[in-house]
Amino acid sequence: MPTFKYTAKDQDSKPVTGKIVADNKALVLEELRKRKLIIISISEVKESNLTKVSFSSQKVKGDDIVIFSRQLATMVDAGIPILQAIEALQEQITHPYFKSIIMAIRDDIQLGTSLYAAFAKHTKVFDTLFINMVKVGETGGVLSEVLDRIAGYMEKTLRLQRKVKSALVYPTVVVFMAIIITTVLLVKVVPTFAGIYASFDQELPAMTQLLLTVSNIIKTQLLWYIAGLIILGFVFARLNRTEKGGLAIDRLKLRLPIFGSLLRKVAISRFARTLATLTQSGVPILESLDIVGKSCGNRALELVIENVKNSVREGESIATPLMKSPVFPPMVTRMIAIGEKSGQMEKMLNKIAEFYEDQVDAAVAGLTSIIEPLIIGFLGIVVGFIVIALFLPIINITQVLR
Repeated sequence: MPTFKYTAKDQDSKPVTGKIVADNKALVLEELRKRKLIIISISEVKESNLTKVSFSSQKVKGDDIVIFSRQLATMVDAGIPILQAIEALQEQITHPYFKSIIMAIRDDIQLGTSLYAAFAKHTKVFDTLFINMVKVGETGGVLSEVLDRIAGYMEKTLRLQRKVKSALVYPTVVVFMAIIITTVLLVKVVPTFAGIYASFDQELPAMTQLLLTVSNIIKTQLLWYIAGLIILGFVFARLNRTEKGGLAIDRLKLRLPIFGSLLRKVAISRFARTLATLTQSGVPILESLDIVGKSCGNRALELVIENVKNSVREGESIATPLMKSPVFPPMVTRMIAIGEKSGQMEKMLNKIAEFYEDQVDAAVAGLTSIIEPLIIGFLGIVVGFIVIALFLPIINITQVLR
């Protein structure tokens, strides 16, 4: 979004200068007229192409937003005006793109824009949950409490994401390395032995013949296999962007033999934690369910939440449509039903989130302990087969010579 620099005079003929982030010049004129300023000049602040590329290629980390939220909550709670608090935080931010966003928010607040509206202009950095929570906190006069709650929620969410990544990244890296080692052996090492075997003028053992056949196929068609994998990945990515394809893929993820259970636990934990945080902050239930659906990270779960939202709009409870879904276990739906009846929905949702976060911890530890020996064992079998198949003809010839 472009930035415009303006020069104007107020009603007392005093000069006023500043910057406004807006889609076009007409919106800047409209904003300045609302402020009852006499406009002298408006010009767009040009950024270098290098800066634009640098900014667009950078991504603000969740940890940076957590620190910003926590510090802003502390300063607001201490009675520091919001504009001064944001100016102070902007000076200490080192991330260039994030710093530019906070500067734009500061400029908007200087012009009288609400904090919620200023944050809402930057949805690439601040998600729907964050923006709506700020709106509730600003409207209800509990901004520091809400910001602190956002920071706590994001910390727990990021911690959960790291645990899942640690469970998925390690076996992926080990499998990738195993594939590379095996491919190098088949493409570079085995063909060298094939030339030696040709000079023996003897029939090779079945294991060796199989190995040489596989090596020849991979050596001559390796590029085709790589191209096929790239095309398959491209098709999969395009399919994932479509509504039906993405829904089918997300459903498949929850049914995977080993990782499906882990992903399901993560989704349920995130659903419960997000809904609890929103309801505690006073966000209306329909709006909360809408935000939860968009932030759950799984389209199969999003469809379930959409059905829940429609049922609640018609006067039903939250638990009733959840019971019909295979995604949510009976324990979760019963706890939510009890929470609705007893008026302790937030407490029950937090209990569900804590329980499933503990379940994720246990699942990650279990996966790591199981997958590591399986991969090492598989790699040992493959490499052992290659070594035995390579040296078996030499052993046979040695025995014949004796």
